[in-house]
Amino acid sequence: MIGVDYVRRMALYNRWQNENLYGAADGLTDEERQRERGAFFGSIHRTMCHLLWADQTWMSRFRSTPPPVPLAELTAQYRDWTSLESRRRDFDAEIVGWVDGINADWLAGTHTHFSPSLGREMSAPRWLLVSHFFNHQTHHRGQIHCMLTQAGRKPADTDLPMMPG
Repeated sequence: MIGVDYVRRMALYNRWQNENLYGAADGLTDEERQRERGAFFGSIHRTMCHLLWADQTWMSRFRSTPPPVPLAELTAQYRDWTSLESRRRDFDAEIVGWVDGINADWLAGTHTHFSPSLGREMSAPRWLLVSHFFNHQTHHRGQIHCMLTQAGRKPADTDLPMMPG
């Protein structure tokens, strides 16, 4: 089982890496960010939208708040790069704030929610779902890193031990 310190570290890592990738993507034109690159969600921009949407979905489950709009609506809502980047920054601050409020007892509990992808209710240990939350982020940031590299941008270091502070 993971602990609260690990969750805090991963929330900070998530924010650090999003700043890294968005910073690298800032150097591209909108056309380059929207270009189809063969990734699961196609483009840098759409993959970043998916990642924001998935993070909002998991956080709504963890905080027992309403889910975000469907992914297609979120992508339309954040067609503009500046608004997507701003929302990502704000949501990363929400994640860090949320982590500051969790404790070991919460993490050790069981979480039940309805999964639209499975079409049913599911239950799992919270520590496992929180691990998945951070693993999913890392997976898609890896895709974004690859697409940025293909586009001629060089994101900064991604190694967890190199994270400042």
